[in-house]
Amino acid sequence: MSGLTLHPMKEIRVIVSGEHRAFVTELLDKVQATGYTIIGNVSGKGHHGLHEGHFMFSELESLVMIMAVVPEEKVEPILAGLRPLFDRYSGVMFVSDVAVSRQEYFGTKAAGS
Repeated sequence: MSGLTLHPMKEIRVIVSGEHRAFVTELLDKVQATGYTIIGNVSGKGHHGLHEGHFMFSELESLVMIMAVVPEEKVEPILAGLRPLFDRYSGVMFVSDVAVSRQEYFGTKAAGS
């Protein structure tokens, strides 16, 4: 990877019922995450048992995974914003350390800018 500089960031993955997709994306917009990826019809097994990815009547009945990469200072506001959702509904969130080569794409200024 010569010629590339990597910058530390945080990746947030949120898996919720499709009916809560807008809540999560509006929160990410509010904290000014520069973007996110949504994967629909997520399948898996967890605390509430097996969940199939296909939906019967509406995509709101299936699980979605919403992923965003943000600077570390945006993690706490996102966690605080998701707390009311997770207090009332099932879902899961993961926060991981990642590195990006194009720091400016994620709402931070590159060194020397």
